[in-house]
Amino acid sequence: MNPKSSQDPFDLDYEAVDEFAAAPADAWRESSPALADEETDPFAPASKATQAMGGPQIETGEPARPAVANPVHEMLAGAEAAFGETLLPRITIHIFCATPETAELADRAAEDRRMERTTVVTRMGGLAAAVDNYQNQATPSLVWVECLDSAAELLTLLDRLAQVCDPGTKVVLIGSANDIALYRELMRRGVSEYLVPPLSPLQMVRTVAGLYADPSAPFVGRQIAFCGAKGGAGTSTLAHNVAYSITERLQTGAVLVDLDLAFGTAGLDFNQDPIQGIVDALSQPDRLDPVLMDRMMARCTDRLSLFAAPATLEADYEIGPEAFEEVTQKIRGAAPFVVLDLPHVWTAWKRKILLTSDDLVIVATPDLASLRNAKNMVDLVRRARPNDAPPRLVLNQVGVPGRPEIPVKDFGEALGLTPTLCLPFDPKLFGQAANNGQMVCEVGPKSRSAEGIDHLAQQIARRDPPAVQKTSLLSSLLKRK
Repeated sequence: MNPKSSQDPFDLDYEAVDEFAAAPADAWRESSPALADEETDPFAPASKATQAMGGPQIETGEPARPAVANPVHEMLAGAEAAFGETLLPRITIHIFCATPETAELADRAAEDRRMERTTVVTRMGGLAAAVDNYQNQATPSLVWVECLDSAAELLTLLDRLAQVCDPGTKVVLIGSANDIALYRELMRRGVSEYLVPPLSPLQMVRTVAGLYADPSAPFVGRQIAFCGAKGGAGTSTLAHNVAYSITERLQTGAVLVDLDLAFGTAGLDFNQDPIQGIVDALSQPDRLDPVLMDRMMARCTDRLSLFAAPATLEADYEIGPEAFEEVTQKIRGAAPFVVLDLPHVWTAWKRKILLTSDDLVIVATPDLASLRNAKNMVDLVRRARPNDAPPRLVLNQVGVPGRPEIPVKDFGEALGLTPTLCLPFDPKLFGQAANNGQMVCEVGPKSRSAEGIDHLAQQIARRDPPAVQKTSLLSSLLKRK
């Protein structure tokens, strides 16, 4: 990097047209959610009176988000979130902040679950402090500096920083000028990234992840964990049907993993009785490779594979958390989506899976025990994953005849979440599907429950089903010939 000369044609007065703003800072700090409007939500209840009584309904909705100044960052964030995320490598990051607000963002980013292997040191003073700090010491893997000075002063300080930086050190700069010409000059001088406030902790984390992404690293699918607020809430049934909907309705690959080792029902629901399953993988995680994994999985459909549980009581299944973590990480390389059916137990490995999954779905029934347990789980996730989207809440078995229920609105307000889906009590439909070894959409494809499950699958996968190509009368006649 060389200091800019007075003859440099680089134009610092050029202003970019595009405005770049950060995504919402914290999805947890939003106001209490409101239920979906009847006129716009096809799954809304028929009337407010029915909703208040807790009657049968299917309802969908997302927490209201504040207005975003720049839709580009929102679009990129949604695209990145559609893929699985892994931990960052073991690197050291020094962050030199010019404002207390940036220092607070840096501290929140350092506490993110994806950054647990990194070492982050935050200091004040900005770019000038970074130049002085590295006069007599080596630079770390990544230096993140903030500079609110003019473009000319910024470039001068940056040249001084380049003189004391070790080879291989990456530099990320936070500046105040939203100037495309300045951005190009910074890239030319070797800066890895240039960002303009407002920023979010998750944006900072993903910036670091992008700098250290390994093109040769194995593919990582999106991991979705289904957890019940209490036993009998229908967690397994919902997990199996969502996995099936992702593959058959959205036409993409998925792996369903039944982690209820003693009482799993995935094999029954898909009418499968494989010889090997998830216990075989957990017992030898170091030997699990793509070839062995393919032999252990049962093929339910052309796109859906199943890691079935043995569902026997012949063993105690004393398996360490490290084995669960290693196996689930390897399974994520087998398909774009991995659906985990978690048992209603509380162990170290289950806690780890809940906190490291890309998506978490909590299934509850509208009663007091489910409300208490769901709130405990939501509070745990809120503390451990402050930069992630909140878990999705599904209320199941709504409208059981004669049973007093907590209204859907009150249930959601107590948790600070809008239920993503409310499924009505339909014992005939779900019972017939379970006894036949079929999915709900196969038994009742036009039912409201099937429509709600498909809608939930689209939200989790962040994609719409492929358009159905209409065939003309002429093409039909040609096919007959």
